Amino acid sequence: MAIEFTDANFKEKVISSDKLSVIDFWAEWCGPCRAIGPVIEELSKEYADKVNIGKVNVDHNPQLSTDYGITSIPAILFVKNGKVVDKLVGAHPKANFVKKIEAHIASSSVNS
Repeated sequence: MAIEFTDANFKEKVISSDKLSVIDFWAEWCGPCRAIGPVIEELSKEYADKVNIGKVNVDHNPQLSTDYGITSIPAILFVKNGKVVDKLVGAHPKANFVKKIEAHIASSSVNS
């Protein structure tokens, strides 16, 4: 199941993590956000041991939205070693997420 990232736990669960993190910035009232919700859940199960995959409700965590310059949702950030390494904005098919996740997993195993 996707992790719920918050202003309070973001540093511990994302910034300090040595894994790739995929963060879906979303809101309940956002139609495209609801459309990709099941994809985020599927990815969180498929990559459970390799990648931190979770969601940030922008209405409940305004500081994170401000810190990362989120102006449109859904916005999906890919964070590695505390830095944003990739981003998708808007609803995308699952294949686009998988392609980016696999590329970043591959690049970290090359660098290790």
